[in-house]
Amino acid sequence: MDKLGANPANSSPLTPLGFLERAATVYGDCPSVVYHDTVFTWSQTYRRCLRLASALVSLGVSRRDVVSVLLPNVPAMYEAQFGVPMSGAVLNSINTRLDARTVSVLLRHSGSKLILVDPALLPVLGDALRLLPPGHPAPRVVLVEDPHEKEFPPAPAAALTYERLLETGDPEFKWVRPASEWDPMILNYTSGTTSAPKGVVHCHRGIFVVTMDSLVSWAVPEQPTYLWTLPLFHANGWSFPWGMAVVGGTNVCLRRVLAGEVYDTIARNKVTHLCGAPVVLNMLANAPEGVRKPLPGKVHILTAGAPPPAAVLHRTEAIGFDVSHGYGLTETAGLVLLCAWKGEWNRLPAAERARLKARQGVRTPGMAEVDIVDGETGRSVPRDGATMGEIVLRGGCVTMGYFKDEEATRAAIRDDGWFYTGDVGVMHPDGYLEIRDRSKDVIISGGENISSVEVESVLYGHPAVNEAAVVARPDEFWGETPCAFVSLKDGAVASAAEVIAWSRERMAGYMVPKTVVFRAELPKTSTGKIQKYVLRNLAKEMGPTRRGVSSSSKM
Repeated sequence: MDKLGANPANSSPLTPLGFLERAATVYGDCPSVVYHDTVFTWSQTYRRCLRLASALVSLGVSRRDVVSVLLPNVPAMYEAQFGVPMSGAVLNSINTRLDARTVSVLLRHSGSKLILVDPALLPVLGDALRLLPPGHPAPRVVLVEDPHEKEFPPAPAAALTYERLLETGDPEFKWVRPASEWDPMILNYTSGTTSAPKGVVHCHRGIFVVTMDSLVSWAVPEQPTYLWTLPLFHANGWSFPWGMAVVGGTNVCLRRVLAGEVYDTIARNKVTHLCGAPVVLNMLANAPEGVRKPLPGKVHILTAGAPPPAAVLHRTEAIGFDVSHGYGLTETAGLVLLCAWKGEWNRLPAAERARLKARQGVRTPGMAEVDIVDGETGRSVPRDGATMGEIVLRGGCVTMGYFKDEEATRAAIRDDGWFYTGDVGVMHPDGYLEIRDRSKDVIISGGENISSVEVESVLYGHPAVNEAAVVARPDEFWGETPCAFVSLKDGAVASAAEVIAWSRERMAGYMVPKTVVFRAELPKTSTGKIQKYVLRNLAKEMGPTRRGVSSSSKM
């Protein structure tokens, strides 16, 4: 047998892009994408994606060029997940909540050649383009009009719009297959400091693996109706754009994730599946009686992005949702841990079931190995549910590395064969993993990762601020929000409202501290480092913030 192995017939590059071609054959007349009264079939979606790929090539886009998208969950955003890489380009989905400065940094770092943008985000993009350094080529802008949003004026006759672009494309285009399954397909940026963005690169093989793995792990049946409550810019919707093509699902697009719209859409479209951060669960569970509607049947929710409180899980399931909980990172392109449910747990009291389900769980079938290791020794921590260590991963969907950042790549992907997540957790005696803290003081607000260092760097620019430290404070709606502990310069005066307003002008809204606490001096170690764990405990003792309420205090 040593003479047998790879050959041209068994070594075609793995890619998820072929799922769309198959869907057009198997589910051709079935609905693929629904947005208000617009309904596309899988045959139409396939041809529209081919047109997009063809049109991009006609504009000069070639292999490994970066094409960006700055879009909410509209049909064009779904089509881009296939159409952009079918041109040979690398797809870069940009978070629609970012400010112009950050968007500009990402466009510059990625070298984006073209960007699809929503009318509501044109002002942000315009500012971002003006912030590009002199001489840096700006990406070509394609406006994605939304006929269902009446407040946006129609595009000028000379403007290149998305539909006009598709009209120039060939519906019979022979899409660009990867020369190797290791060819880059996706470039997503983590929520790190914008002065040194971390561009996560995934190849066709990795996306293929995580897509099939996610379908199996969540036991997704054939032809589900999937509601896009999860932003497609969040790790490409955890791989489910490609997954829905495998099973011939119906993708129901949603521009705004509001409780009333979600319940109405679930009822109107008979939704069976959706994903979202715990903040979405909280929103659905706490919706007023007049907003909440009876579910048309069993609705499955997959949640991740932040450790969900057991109470939120309990309330969501009490309504009738079936909740699954997992864990993943931008660097894994989707979920690689799932709290696999055991039948005997159904006999436990509801509160105990929710506590068990709040754990991140065990590796998915496609993940080779998961462990929690001691930071000093590198050895596995005891399975006692108490000893903390760093979560490490090994498997086919782990990123190839960080774009233009060899140092960060070496720090995360080490010679011992593990990817170091930077997340801290414990291993329970039954082999189930649970996150206990986040390293590097990352704050997770509504599924968004907020770098405390980045917020602090802005606060330090305030003329009255002497010291600033930002930690997570529990929040009833968002899970966590930034809480700033500030000491002022001698003789300086500032109010919490002033600091918050000042910050709002200089960073994305979700990063702005919701709480400002003034102290004469911040607690420090003997070497002068601020003791964040002390501040974190103080923030917890303050209790959760309420939605829409900013607060301040003096200590």
